[in-house]
Amino acid sequence: MAEMHDTTEEYLETILELEEEGVVPLRARLVELKAGEGLMVVAPFLPSPLIELLRSEGFLSRIERGLAGEWMVSFWQAAV
Repeated sequence: MAEMHDTTEEYLETILELEEEGVVPLRARLVELKAGEGLMVVAPFLPSPLIELLRSEGFLSRIERGLAGEWMVSFWQAAV
C-alpha cells in the first residue's frame, strides 16, 4: 500500500511564504471585491473544501477544467 502524504504543512508553509513576499491572501482579496467583481483560483486539484466554505459564506462559484487538467474556480458575491 502506498504511504499517504500529508500536504497540510507544505500548504501552510506556502501560504506563509506568499504573505512574506507581499502576496495578499485569498480571504483578503475576497473581502476587497466590489459588486460585479470576481476572483479566479487555478489549482492542480479541485479545491472542494474551499468551494464549500465560500458557498456557505454566500459566494457563488463556477468550476471549469483547463486544457492541461487544472481546475479553474471563479468566485463572486451573490447579489444582495
